[in-house]
Amino acid sequence: MRPSRFVLLAGAISAPAAAGTVSVTIPRLDVAEYHRPYVAIWLEPAGGGTARTLGVWYDVKKRGNEPGTKWLADLRAWWRKGGRSMAMPADGVSGATRAPGQYSIPLPADLKPGQYVLNVEAARETGGRELVSVPLSVPKSIARAAGKAELGAVTISPR
Repeated sequence: MRPSRFVLLAGAISAPAAAGTVSVTIPRLDVAEYHRPYVAIWLEPAGGGTARTLGVWYDVKKRGNEPGTKWLADLRAWWRKGGRSMAMPADGVSGATRAPGQYSIPLPADLKPGQYVLNVEAARETGGRELVSVPLSVPKSIARAAGKAELGAVTISPR
């Protein structure tokens, strides 16, 4: 066996390159009763069309028998755009809520060139709701926006 075959094979089965990166900041809030926010991140064509969910962070292990999915409808814009038809957990899309900090997720590598709107929505128990929409152009776009309370900076960087 030649070592070059193994290198070639390893390269052939690696994950596809992302079209870019979305960075989402969840700010640290100074409140009496803090709950991590539920967050939905989705992409849709700028002229309207089918939404594509990139991430949903929710309480996957609620105490007792209460399902964490019960409050996904609080992410109202995402819920209306297609969240209600998704089965949770969704492999590669859903996960647990996140503590304050900055998080990155890849933009799908199969995005066709065009104009899109990236939406990030957050809803928090005993807190507020916020939706940040960022227009972007694929293939090369650097875009930024920021929330006012529940979300911090949302940044899109090309690959």
